[in-house]
Amino acid sequence: MTPVRVLLADDQDIVRAGLRLMVDSATDLTVVGEAATGGQAVRMARQQRADVVLMDIRMPELDGLAATRRITADENLAGVRVLILTTFEVDEYVFEALRAGASGFLGKSARPEALIDAIRTVARGDSLLSPVATRGLIARYLALADQGRVADAGLLDGLTDREREMVALVATGRSNTEIAEHLTLSPLTVKTHINHAMTKLGARDRAQLVVIAYQAGLRP
Repeated sequence: MTPVRVLLADDQDIVRAGLRLMVDSATDLTVVGEAATGGQAVRMARQQRADVVLMDIRMPELDGLAATRRITADENLAGVRVLILTTFEVDEYVFEALRAGASGFLGKSARPEALIDAIRTVARGDSLLSPVATRGLIARYLALADQGRVADAGLLDGLTDREREMVALVATGRSNTEIAEHLTLSPLTVKTHINHAMTKLGARDRAQLVVIAYQAGLRP
């Protein structure tokens, strides 16, 4: 099996060194490059054919948010997933990072096995969005809504009632298994409905589905 190709993007040498040690400890992952700025991260994602970019938010030249937007907007990098690294699990920029196209985020204090699992999760096309982090995103989005943002309920017009229900439950941070138990359905049925909703809404992964739910004013 071909190892997952990981690009490290952080402006601190010591942080990148630690990340490299953790990533290289897994036989199915390999570090293909290190970037100290957002601009370098974008260029190296193209040059090194990375599968996953571990992206710090606060970097010189081009911050992690802008770099994430450039990567996810590039058709030639359609298969590249961005995993945001944050000092705290609920960072003030996390919501914007997900809107920019990130597939999830992870605290820098995470244990090595959690980092490795996170990389594997986003590499296979899933998103990394914990219930704790999701609650933080909900709180932040509601605060922004209170400042005058208007919800676009029409975003969900193309969904069936069941798909809309699934999106609302995904926005609470529940896993497919938890949603299945809540609705007394099979996990496969839940996954099918969620995949249909993602396709209709143009969401690249579960994290983007949560963002769309907030933008539509869907309250979990």
